[in-house]
Amino acid sequence: MLIPLDMLEAILTRELGLTVWPFFRIAGVMMLAPIFGARLVPKRVRLALAVATTVVVSPMLPPTQPFELTLATGLVVAQEILIGAAIGFCLQMIFDALIVAGQTIAMSMGLGMATMVDPQRGVTVPVISQFFVILGTLIFLSLGGHLATLRLLSDSFSALPVGHSLSRNGLFMLSTWGGQLFAGALRIALPAATALLIANIAFGIMSRAAPSLNLFAVGLPAGLLIGFLLLLLNIGHLSALLAEFLSTTLMFLTQVLGA
Repeated sequence: MLIPLDMLEAILTRELGLTVWPFFRIAGVMMLAPIFGARLVPKRVRLALAVATTVVVSPMLPPTQPFELTLATGLVVAQEILIGAAIGFCLQMIFDALIVAGQTIAMSMGLGMATMVDPQRGVTVPVISQFFVILGTLIFLSLGGHLATLRLLSDSFSALPVGHSLSRNGLFMLSTWGGQLFAGALRIALPAATALLIANIAFGIMSRAAPSLNLFAVGLPAGLLIGFLLLLLNIGHLSALLAEFLSTTLMFLTQVLGA
């Protein structure tokens, strides 16, 4: 029995809607999310991850509108990519806070000129920032952050179905989320930066009391020693803060998608 063309077209557009719409949002997350969107991950691998995630997630999603080649379809595609990019951007801010904190500590230690390439972004960052990024990546994976990202992505289709855009309140919340970057970086860098500031003040007083003392020969090695010692002592604190940041970010994204 032959199926009429109009019925075949309706079936095809409905089936495409169940897979194509989720793919664009998932691809937007894969572009910017931590681990998935790293520069070291080839584009083909990210595309394969997006397709595989779509195949797994799409059967569990609510029915969506059919996929048709119209101007409105292009607008919905752009909207889905932006929603996915917003989710990935907020999660990436966790690692940006680590980079800013590492830059602050490195400048206080005198290691501001010691730089290397960050594999997450492909840009040059201080070695302390790179140490924080590597440690943060390991903690992120150990806490199941990649699995929590996929779970949030799957739940986002129920909180914000395909074809629905972010509300005005949600957009405002996203625009103010950048402040969390500096707040998180301050909480990470404050103990080490404060101790190094006190040490630098002490060396400054010593140089005034004993002008013949070679401050660079004594102060720089002492600052490096104090800085590395503080980094060693604050690893546990960093792990707790990163777990808190991840939980806060996931709760924030849930509020934004449901706003």
